[in-house]
Amino acid sequence: MKTKFLYILTLVVTVQITSCRENKAVEVATEKMISKEYEGKPITHEYDEKIDSLIAEMTIEEKSGMLHGNSMFATKAVGRLGIPELTMADGPLGVREEISLDSWAAAGWDNDFATYYPAGGGLAATWNTELSYLFGTSVGEEAIARDKDVLLSPAINIIRTPLGGRTYEYFTEDPFLNKKITVPFIVGVQENDVAVCVKHYAANNQETNRDFVDVQIDERTLREIYLPAFKAAVTEANAYSFMGAYNKFRGEYLCENKYMLTDVLRDEWGFNGIVISDWAAVHDTKKSIESGLDVEMGTPKPFNEFFYAGSLIEKVKAGEIAEADVDKAVKRILQLMFTLKSIDDKGRAKGSINTEDHFQDAYKIAAESVVLLKNEKGQLPLNTDNIKSIAVIGNNAKKKNALGGFGAGVKTKREVTPLEGLQNRLPETVTINYAEGYLERYSNDEKAKLGDITLNGPVTIDELEPEMLEEAIEAAKNSDVAIVFAGSNRDYETEASDRASLKLPFGQEELIQKVLEVNPNTIVVMIAGAPFDIQEVSEKSSALIWSWFNGSEGGNALADVILGKINPSGKLPWTMPKKLEDSPAHATYSFPGDKNVTYTEGILVGYRWFDTKNVEPLYPFGYGLSYTNFEFSDLKTVKENYDADETIEVSFNIKNSGSMDGKEVAQLYVSDPESYVEKAAKELKGFKKVEVKSGNSKQVTINLPVSELAYYNEVKKEWLVESGIYNIKIGNSSRNILGEVSVQIN
Repeated sequence: MKTKFLYILTLVVTVQITSCRENKAVEVATEKMISKEYEGKPITHEYDEKIDSLIAEMTIEEKSGMLHGNSMFATKAVGRLGIPELTMADGPLGVREEISLDSWAAAGWDNDFATYYPAGGGLAATWNTELSYLFGTSVGEEAIARDKDVLLSPAINIIRTPLGGRTYEYFTEDPFLNKKITVPFIVGVQENDVAVCVKHYAANNQETNRDFVDVQIDERTLREIYLPAFKAAVTEANAYSFMGAYNKFRGEYLCENKYMLTDVLRDEWGFNGIVISDWAAVHDTKKSIESGLDVEMGTPKPFNEFFYAGSLIEKVKAGEIAEADVDKAVKRILQLMFTLKSIDDKGRAKGSINTEDHFQDAYKIAAESVVLLKNEKGQLPLNTDNIKSIAVIGNNAKKKNALGGFGAGVKTKREVTPLEGLQNRLPETVTINYAEGYLERYSNDEKAKLGDITLNGPVTIDELEPEMLEEAIEAAKNSDVAIVFAGSNRDYETEASDRASLKLPFGQEELIQKVLEVNPNTIVVMIAGAPFDIQEVSEKSSALIWSWFNGSEGGNALADVILGKINPSGKLPWTMPKKLEDSPAHATYSFPGDKNVTYTEGILVGYRWFDTKNVEPLYPFGYGLSYTNFEFSDLKTVKENYDADETIEVSFNIKNSGSMDGKEVAQLYVSDPESYVEKAAKELKGFKKVEVKSGNSKQVTINLPVSELAYYNEVKKEWLVESGIYNIKIGNSSRNILGEVSVQIN
């Protein structure tokens, strides 16, 4: 029987999951309508006796084969005992295409197409836990349809720097939002008899020198900022596997770090799944196996030369490694296999892949992720009644991002570009005048390839081609409206390198300025996964949209926002700085480090830094406009005094005073002005996405457990809630607080 999950009743209405999943949602919502949390099913121990008997029959060579890659994405089977391979697939954007057994080359299958889902930044920008569950369920169905045991997803590292090469893939700079998006995603995936692999554990917050950089974080910062989502993945979602990161932490590589893998993950949090190394992240056989790493995966050498291959066998036979330690890892793998029903395949989920239902899942996520940054003159939504022509300008109007860059992509049959989305949605009476505007080009200079701080990141050629610029200007001049699609792509934002600066690449800023000069009725759409320096663009344009690497239906969703079929409800999951040096890791000169990097900013990550240090961002955390107006009122709590084991019930009204139905994200922040220890000016401790029809009001309740107010005391090594006055703030961004009330914590 599938895992029972808990979530609010509005899932049925707002997400509208189709077919059999809709029926299941109705049943479970009715059964669990009072609860607001998701709950994962733990690893089964039902077959432990049988597992022990299997292990007793295995040779050390067979055990070793189960502990390391025997192909690029699978371990070795033990055929004589009926033990299959443990199969894996990359998955942050959808299930990766099949690759060769011993190289990264595509296998060349014609039946491994999959749905391309929005990247992590887009999912987080929805601020919608129901859509996170939908994403997990949908991609889990695709993974099991491809016979995968482990989906290497989600990637949940905190966004510490806006330059991060994997910012597009990660969720957010905030630990609370991070865990609330992470948990339902995991539950959704694992309901399909597929294990997630939560990555990259831990403190893998930069790509620069990621293979060896030694990260230094004080314990309080580690616990309050960088670990909450990983902890929730275990204690709330019951994640079945974790991925050990490349980097060092306090002097020890994370795939042989006993403190992180055993003391914290297993002993403290109770994790009983398996830990898989990032590819080629193992450095020592004995340290890794004794510290709790179960499976070694990698690429650079023959599989029989892995640390967990011949070296492990030799060390066990020589008595340097206890075979009992090997047996522990084998047992955990077998427990996972029985949990997933991969050994006997009795009643295992079947799933489906590359379906219209899943494309629509991707659409729903994309549609709620788009962030309206500016709409000064009411240009949006675009009314086509009096429009005969639209200039569509920019390489990003046609750029596809399912594949690209270094890292996992998706081979998909459908990726609707922004241009195609407009072509699909605009009436036939409107002519589209397309001009590419700029070229996506990179320097061939060997020195330039290194950039300023990157290992091997691309350095762009930022000069515009005169003929292409002129073509764009003419298209803008001769059209009623111009839409410039700018930003980035997955060749520029990529795993294995961080960006050298926040500068918009490919000469786009000049292009936007020239287009605005000839057609003030210009809408600018940024498509990117991470912040860029768009201060001048923001100042000069009157209509500005932020979108993401947004999946198979991204172009249709974006067109629907531009044309008003969808009222934008996305909110930024990170802070957009005015300049790089305003961001905490750069203001403290603590990025990227060399062999070591110290997180000097401590707990003041992201908006915590900006709000506490009174640094004005370009766009704050949680920011996003709507085509309608929302008013917050009547903020109150049930009572004024609370004990440490209670929950504060916070209620308020949201009124839609505009002319269009819409969704607003109510964000609950907490301040502790009387604290004896350093705390941020405010911290996100609750949120709820609410749909309110035009002219209507809705009462909203957010439950705030007092335990969420705790800080980590390094001396006592425990979480403590200080007594005193706390200020509870409600708003729609970290900088737009619309109501405040105080409570006393006893």
